[in-house]
Amino acid sequence: MPKLKYGSYSRYARDTVVLLGLLIKNKRIERQLTITEVAERAGISRGLVHRIESGNMKSSIGAAFEVASIVGLTLFDAQPLALSSHLSLEREKLVLLKSTRKKSGKVMDNF
Repeated sequence: MPKLKYGSYSRYARDTVVLLGLLIKNKRIERQLTITEVAERAGISRGLVHRIESGNMKSSIGAAFEVASIVGLTLFDAQPLALSSHLSLEREKLVLLKSTRKKSGKVMDNF
């Protein structure tokens, strides 16, 4: 059986990755950077930069964010302090969500 091109990703996820790739590519071209220059700065292959710009779902999110940073694409708040504040807030929410989770006893699976 042939392998699916996109796997089981939702349309929203696929569209988001394609949009990110296009934003990165447009910013790279706007700044007159070649794929080779971006790849060298990021420490990745030219092929990976091309896959990121093409919206390949298998590309590493860390590599995509690094490439976005190199080409000057702001993904979240431009201010490092605002990003740091947002990170702290989300970590606090996660701690609260974990603490409110009910611990279940025995699993009832007699159907």
